[in-house]
Amino acid sequence: MPIMEPPVAEEVVTRSPAVFTQAPEVRAETSSKNGSSNSVKVSSRDLDLFYGTKQALSKISLDIVERRVTALIGPSGCGKSTYLRTLNRMNDLIPGVRIAGRVEIDGIDIYQRGLDVVELRKRIGMVFQKSNPFPKSIWENVAYGPKVLGERQKARLHEIVETSLQKAAIWEEVKDRLHHSAFGLSGGQQQRLCIARALAVEPDVLLMDEPASALDPISTAKIEELIFNLKKNYTIIIVTHNMQQAARVSDTTAFFYMGELIEVGDTRDIFTNPVKKQTEDYVTGRFG
Repeated sequence: MPIMEPPVAEEVVTRSPAVFTQAPEVRAETSSKNGSSNSVKVSSRDLDLFYGTKQALSKISLDIVERRVTALIGPSGCGKSTYLRTLNRMNDLIPGVRIAGRVEIDGIDIYQRGLDVVELRKRIGMVFQKSNPFPKSIWENVAYGPKVLGERQKARLHEIVETSLQKAAIWEEVKDRLHHSAFGLSGGQQQRLCIARALAVEPDVLLMDEPASALDPISTAKIEELIFNLKKNYTIIIVTHNMQQAARVSDTTAFFYMGELIEVGDTRDIFTNPVKKQTEDYVTGRFG
């Protein structure tokens, strides 16, 4: 049976605060087929995750290369979103979660005792499956994060809002109604607004949990084009059930099944010449 992922609870696990500092400039390298090397931005080793006594992830070892798009694929309940949430410690919000193994961002163990989780989530932004704009104006939605982090200068905030909306490819659509409610936007616009909100705090990594699953084809195409453009400056990890979408937007694909990482590789290889029979069966539609 597929591993079910429980809903997020409101309780927060309390940890001692500490500054999330940059590790020494020593990074793992992974070689591409053309002989060039790319830095590993995110790495997990032998990662296990338990909801109480139920194991949801088992021995996940995965390297995510910076400034590339990595797609996590697999059937519902296989652990994709659970893995995504380990990368910015969103699973801390679920009572009874226990994690073993190691997760690193730029060589820093993000589960070390005393790490500043707020600073971590500033560097690791997240966009959810269902767009979730705040009940505020478009401007206030994007300015919210920088204001929480202490920015008070109006001119600087407006600069951040404009730049973030431009990066999210929605500035031209909203520049004349910045002080209107975000709820007046279409579904696709709301999702791009949420991406702009995530970009406003200048993250290094952008996590996307099925960001286009609730959108129409035109809005989906805009999100996919946006992902392609954003990877020039951000490391992007996307969960998707849409095989065509994974093939279109990602450079690397990782196939999860029953809480295990079955296969990871260049997206073209995963979809045309997978090594594992399970991977072939899934990408060709024999199950899922």
